[in-house]
Amino acid sequence: MILNYFIFINYKMDNKQLDNKQLDNKQLDKYINKIICGDNIKIIKTLPDNCIDLVVTSPPYDDIRDYNGYKFNLDTFKSLAKELYRIMKDGGIVVWVVGDKVKNGSESGTSFKHALGFMNVGFKLHDTMIYEKNTSSFPAKRAGKRYTQIFEYMFVLCKGKIKTGNLICDKANKWAGVTNWGKNTQRDKSGVLKQTSDIKKVPDFSPRNNIWRYVVGKGFNSSDSESHEHPAIFPEKLAEDHIISWSNENDIVLDPFNGSGTTCKMAKKNNRRFIGMDISMEYCKLSDKILKKY
Repeated sequence: MILNYFIFINYKMDNKQLDNKQLDNKQLDKYINKIICGDNIKIIKTLPDNCIDLVVTSPPYDDIRDYNGYKFNLDTFKSLAKELYRIMKDGGIVVWVVGDKVKNGSESGTSFKHALGFMNVGFKLHDTMIYEKNTSSFPAKRAGKRYTQIFEYMFVLCKGKIKTGNLICDKANKWAGVTNWGKNTQRDKSGVLKQTSDIKKVPDFSPRNNIWRYVVGKGFNSSDSESHEHPAIFPEKLAEDHIISWSNENDIVLDPFNGSGTTCKMAKKNNRRFIGMDISMEYCKLSDKILKKY
């Protein structure tokens, strides 16, 4: 039985390298709405320039978990960052969810190295967002010397001037409907107070802050229980919130570290096209099984 994904490698016992010949935009269609099994850098090198609207992903940073033997170091990151810049459309966004390992009493700084690495290849750091978790697998002890770690960074990186921003307005305003007396004022560069536009009524809801909190753990991260066969999934709502924020219907959303397929699933549910990539055959089969339900 042939599953609904492609293996773009000359697959024998020695796993020969991918053909690096690039597709044109018309040929790109064979990648759309597929999970591709193979080395993501080799696959991305076959994609045409300026073809992806949004990337939402989390790399296997700092060897915190074993992803079927796949290693991702700083040199690999640099190669991937360069290729991602090439394939992103002007105004396209990369959402990079990453944290740091503590080793020998120090955080690795991998998150910052990645953010600066993306900027070095041309991306703008549009926003440094926080993914806050409601709990931790390793809570701090009263006799310890380090507070409980419950967040990861969500770096929002843009190629050029941002194209799409559909900000989620779900922050309720305490003073909704109220209009203050008088006029708006603000100081100019010289410090002089100047009158601006009339004050408008406070809306019912405003855009949320850039710290997003999610309940994590089995039964919360995903509506598909089999997703937890993967060792590290992020909440499907996190993926959905970014997909809604930085893309429009029919845009192409890429996850080069597809895992259990969370990003692709939420892209499909929100009428976006998707491309998923993973080096593990096991996880490609898992995400394909999940995606078939939607």
